Amino acid sequence: MHHFQNRLRWIGILVALSGLHNTAGWAQSRIECSTLNSKILKAPVRYCVFLPPHYEASTLVKETSPPAGRHYPVLYYLHGLGDNEQSLVNTGGWNLIQDLREQHKIGDFIIVTPEGGRTFYINSRDGKTRYSDFFIREFMPAIEHHYRILHSSRGLMGISMGGYGALRFAFSSPKLFTSVSAQSAALMTQTPKDLNFAMKSGMGLTALLGDVFGNPIDLAFWGRNSPFVLARKNHALFAKLKIYFDCGTEDEYGFDRGASALHNQLVGENVKHEFHLYPGGHNLVYFLQHLGESVEFHSHAFDATR
Repeated sequence: MHHFQNRLRWIGILVALSGLHNTAGWAQSRIECSTLNSKILKAPVRYCVFLPPHYEASTLVKETSPPAGRHYPVLYYLHGLGDNEQSLVNTGGWNLIQDLREQHKIGDFIIVTPEGGRTFYINSRDGKTRYSDFFIREFMPAIEHHYRILHSSRGLMGISMGGYGALRFAFSSPKLFTSVSAQSAALMTQTPKDLNFAMKSGMGLTALLGDVFGNPIDLAFWGRNSPFVLARKNHALFAKLKIYFDCGTEDEYGFDRGASALHNQLVGENVKHEFHLYPGGHNLVYFLQHLGESVEFHSHAFDATR
């Protein structure tokens, strides 16, 4: 079984600094951040676990692993490019989630945020960074062995690069997950040929694609990891998967076009989903404005499974 290193590197009790009317209700909410020494990645991977207010109070036997007691749904949150496992804390997103819980707009569930680097959450074309294998075969089993997780209630949520990763995981393994959401997902409508041209010019995001998708981009590899291709291939298996995604209409990378294209494809495949275009760009202001919609979506999905 996986060994959790430095599990209690730091444990914090985080309470929203404003807008809370009943701080005593959050006395037991806490964040545990630690490191998993990955055999697949051959490197330590940092992560944080956000525990609901009464997680410890619902523990029956602390000596077992995981302890006996109430089990909770889990939401895996995948950060965007340039961010890390502490994204929810650093951006103020966790405060917003705390507010939603205090307002009884969401239920109790565990949130897990792994460090994703620049991997796009896939196995790299050169095989050197097998992040997808790590996440499915090593990270999820380790988390779900250590914490009291309802295996029938797993959600994936991602922003930008993390939105791409969340959709890809859910569309490639739809039976593993209850729900998936993506904000401003890195859904590129350009062909690999166009992206290769842009990559040579060092244009924007494309300058970072080579390390992951190959340089030049391997067309077959690109297709095997494309949320569009995976949705087309596996949509018959999406009956129990709840899907939500949104994007800003002024997204600087044009991801609104990708989101609209995915929406149109899912409509054509008769896949039930929720999709929104909101005013805004590809920035923290937009993400925080609409973070609540994604979190509430997952909470409702978890309630439906129970």
